[in-house]
Amino acid sequence: MITCGDDFRTIWLKDGDADVVQVIDQRRLPHEHRIHDLRTWQDGVAAISDMCVRGAPLIGATAAWSMYLAALTSKNPIDEVRAAAGALRQSRPTAVNLHWAVERVLRLVENAAPGTDIARLICSDAQAICDEDIEICRRIGTHGLTLLDEIAKNKDGDTVNVLTHCNAGALATINWGTAMAPVYFAHRQGLNVHVWVDETRPRNQGSQLTAWELAQHGVPHTLIVDNAGGHLMQHGQVDIVITGTDRTTRTGDVANKIGTYLKALAAHDNDVPFYVALPSTTIDWDVRDGIAEIPIEQRDPDEVSHVYGMHQGNPCTVKTTANDTPISNFAFDVTPARLVTGLITERGICEASETGLTGLFPDLATT
Repeated sequence: MITCGDDFRTIWLKDGDADVVQVIDQRRLPHEHRIHDLRTWQDGVAAISDMCVRGAPLIGATAAWSMYLAALTSKNPIDEVRAAAGALRQSRPTAVNLHWAVERVLRLVENAAPGTDIARLICSDAQAICDEDIEICRRIGTHGLTLLDEIAKNKDGDTVNVLTHCNAGALATINWGTAMAPVYFAHRQGLNVHVWVDETRPRNQGSQLTAWELAQHGVPHTLIVDNAGGHLMQHGQVDIVITGTDRTTRTGDVANKIGTYLKALAAHDNDVPFYVALPSTTIDWDVRDGIAEIPIEQRDPDEVSHVYGMHQGNPCTVKTTANDTPISNFAFDVTPARLVTGLITERGICEASETGLTGLFPDLATT
């Protein structure tokens, strides 16, 4: 059960067995709640590429724990960690947290004193990455809550309707989430908040993950098809759009799950504020032009042609297309900064621009 703010985690060391890292198998949700064991760094690579774990912050944490497993299971831990790092970098190209975590752990290992227990060193840092992410998401929730509070005041307490795309809740991070953290904080303090949840084809992260965890947390929500958002905005049924992001440029462009750009266009046309919630670990300070420079992952066509669900009480996968149907499966798109009302970060809310981001993160912008 998702209980943000308590002991919930999306990744952890197995109780009584520090040789095993455990995660929630998100491929099985919402029909089955299964714990998946990672025993080797190759297991970690597979979990990331197969979307057993999803969400940029969780992917980064999984990479760090995978490098711990690499050091743990080899007589030459530094060489094995380097090998794992190379494979992990290729597992999901768009999410920058993955590369950030890999480089962080590599720097730690390369600078370790002779005789250092490399596995223990990485284990401590992987724990720190997880703890830091929880605190970052808590702060994002606190800052984002101010936006929902203001809307509620302007509506005299009437329902605040939030629209979100993909999953940027607790399941995408270690706890709390990014885009959903303000919603959880609002719900906890008794604000009358409701979430429109995009199904988010083709992997249905909205219908299978976001809707499930909102229900677990008791937050009022309604699942909608991906193309319904514009209609709802035209009829005044959306007060604010909040999404997450897998990579944000230093100029404020944001890469997120495919379809986010269309939501931003609809929001702009209907004067609905469009915010993106992100940890600083998702900022790519080396990229300025998101459309030209951010690599967009293209995934297996089977994700489009097949749908996972339940039939007569049993989980199953069903094919929905003809055998000879050509399929394109771009996993992400880029929303230009001009369509983003603001960025919600752990240090506050800023405009989607280089000035806004460097103003909040001058210490990171120079690295």
